Amino acid sequence: MQIHALTLDCTDTLAQARFWSAALHAPMAPDSDDEEAYIPAHDTTPALLFVRVPETKTTKNRLHLDLQAPPHSTRDTEITRLRTLGARLLADRRHPDGTGWAVLADPEDNEFCVG
Repeated sequence: MQIHALTLDCTDTLAQARFWSAALHAPMAPDSDDEEAYIPAHDTTPALLFVRVPETKTTKNRLHLDLQAPPHSTRDTEITRLRTLGARLLADRRHPDGTGWAVLADPEDNEFCVG
């Protein structure tokens, strides 16, 4: 067996897919729609599938993404960029020596980390 995609339940598939497409610099599949949106695997990024569900998120994620800045950028630059795209900072666990990470939430409150 192999993992085909990481699937995220959401109420607005296209908005979620657009956020993650911009966040990961990975294009959405052209046939993405209101029911299902897809970002194919890209370089080191697994495929992401966004599926419409009627309920909103109510508890902490049991699985989350840990992101790392690409070589041409920095952790802090990427956190700022992600916040500009619509992410919210939930917990700042960065240290002055450059170690640590930040916990953010995407537009539908799914937590993810940037280290």
